[in-house]
Amino acid sequence: MNQVLIKDIGSKDYKEAWDIQNKLFQEIVDIKLDNRNREEKMITQNHLLFTEHPPVYTLGKSGDLSNLLLNEEQLKKKGISFFKSNRGGDITFHGPGQIVGYPILDLEAFKPDIRWYMRSLEEVIIKTISHYGLQGVRSEGETGVWLDVGTPFARKICALGVRTSRWVTMHGFALNVNTNLGYFDHIIPCGIKGKAVTSLEAELNRKVSLSEVRTLILEHFAEVFKVELI
Repeated sequence: MNQVLIKDIGSKDYKEAWDIQNKLFQEIVDIKLDNRNREEKMITQNHLLFTEHPPVYTLGKSGDLSNLLLNEEQLKKKGISFFKSNRGGDITFHGPGQIVGYPILDLEAFKPDIRWYMRSLEEVIIKTISHYGLQGVRSEGETGVWLDVGTPFARKICALGVRTSRWVTMHGFALNVNTNLGYFDHIIPCGIKGKAVTSLEAELNRKVSLSEVRTLILEHFAEVFKVELI
């Protein structure tokens, strides 16, 4: 059974968390490259980082900057950072009250299939929010976890965006728990017009314990990916 090392790195600036991810990501890639010349292969270590960011908009490598509706001066006035990221997807928001998970996994130890990986991450979140009586679903062609797809009230509760190289993953998911949804008014979230964003707090009309949600995510991550958490 694969093992995944869990680490909560606390509240971190986006770039600082990115650097932590990059270091772990590169360690795995280097081991895989070295293994090409070794008879006795070294085992790669898988990681799952939890973090929470100060307010920041991030734009994926294929994203459209026009989906950011504020200029540089307005961003500064509102105290929001902006970063161009090397993950997939378009623009999203990270901020307090949101659980951000960065799995750094060697998919060759699991299943070298990006579609399977993305659907598995979605499944972890679908199972997590079902604990609160919410029926999360997928929306065809729109990565993430949604509520009420196919109705005028479709809304996204969890965004996903990843990068993979040599079957090693980084970046991940952002689940809105007690997130201030007003921040999403200044972007076209994920580049999808006419669809709303929601949170556990908005759906349940109460604050939700972040530590409780993290515990549920870990439980379902272990179940879906069939791993031992350490």
